[in-house]
Amino acid sequence: QVQLVESGGAVVQPGGSLKLSCAASETVFRFYNMGWYRQAPGNQRELVATRTSGGRANYADSVKGRFTISRNAALNTVYLRMDNLKPEDTAVYYCNVDALGVWGQGTQVTVSS
Repeated sequence: QVQLVESGGAVVQPGGSLKLSCAASETVFRFYNMGWYRQAPGNQRELVATRTSGGRANYADSVKGRFTISRNAALNTVYLRMDNLKPEDTAVYYCNVDALGVWGQGTQVTVSS
């Protein structure tokens, strides 16, 4: 069973930046599409960004131009770089490989002054 582990969440001021990591226990991102999701208290989990196995990325309108997906193949890790963070970005962020039905445990991002 593939495992995904997110890290990098923190408390940051508005306008700040964070880089989240999603580390896989096996080489999966080379072969499967993946997604970053987030869930704020009282809200449904929403899709933030996706990355195909071929490297193509797509972003939700709310984060387009501020968030960037990248991958380190040697580390089996996908990153979510988040710039110009806003209070409405506060949520638990999860990574997912839908084809395998695998989710990470999530990492908390709080944007607050």
